Amino acid sequence: MTGIPVDVHTVTTLVADATAAPSQHNAQPWRFRYLRDIGVLRLYADLEHALPHTDPEHRGLHMSCGAALLNLRVAAAAAALAPVVRLLPDPDCPDLLAEVQLDGSGPPETTLAPLRPAVGCRHSSRHPFRDEEIPAAVREHLCEAARAEGALLLFPGAWHVRSILELVREAEDWEALDTGMRGETARWTYTEPSGADGPSEGIPAEAFGPARHGGNAPVRDFAVGRPMPDRPRASFEKDPNVALLGTAHDGPGDWLRAGQALERVLLRATVDGLVASVTSQPLEWPDLRWAARDPLSAMGHVQMVLRLGYGPEGSPSPRRPVDDVLDIV
Repeated sequence: MTGIPVDVHTVTTLVADATAAPSQHNAQPWRFRYLRDIGVLRLYADLEHALPHTDPEHRGLHMSCGAALLNLRVAAAAAALAPVVRLLPDPDCPDLLAEVQLDGSGPPETTLAPLRPAVGCRHSSRHPFRDEEIPAAVREHLCEAARAEGALLLFPGAWHVRSILELVREAEDWEALDTGMRGETARWTYTEPSGADGPSEGIPAEAFGPARHGGNAPVRDFAVGRPMPDRPRASFEKDPNVALLGTAHDGPGDWLRAGQALERVLLRATVDGLVASVTSQPLEWPDLRWAARDPLSAMGHVQMVLRLGYGPEGSPSPRRPVDDVLDIV
């Protein structure tokens, strides 16, 4: 350890980057506490921003917080810090998801620093992408990003993609019958455009993208049947580029690692000129989640379905102010 605690301004900057991470329904289920005397930044689950109907086991919450942790590591690497990260450091405090010794002497994460410019540019794009294959070299970059975080990224074959798209449609039908899930989605999504005084969490109308009129892209429709008269309609990809992110095991630590892998893949995709959206709909139902896996791969548990490609960038969603999510003691 260097023994020189990181100053508060730097910590605030790191947390601002961390909170640019994606999260289910943009609920942003994280809190940070900086113990300035010992240079430790703690990441907690914010259960007031959990999704009990959509994510009852908090798998998605852990992935969201893992994505925030990856952004924090990227920002730390760009600031020439070498933090030491411990996942789930206290079994008696399950809400404490990670502890980061910012003034530690961890191994330099030189491969993360180049991803720093993508942190503020990465936005989910729910627009149509071009029906264009992703080059093999670019796919390998994304697979390497997942492997670096202990996860696996798989681009399934045509038959498996068709199966996944069918599972997405089945999940949409099941969700339509679940009043709890529908209500939760409506609570965190807004059919009116965001303004200066709008909510600092959730998904605003401009980030919904157009209503799907043809095509097979697995894009979640956050309108949930609510009227949006001015929303345009568009035809999406016939043959979308779909990838599965998964892990060998399926506990809270694996979910945190999967979240870090997901964000590293998304940042790498942004650097490589790709846009992306993700869907967890078929993974929110245990029977469908099991069916999504590829029995021929080493991926034991699918953690996220990604849609990647070339097309328009997505609109940014709001973020909670750093003062709302960071305590300094």
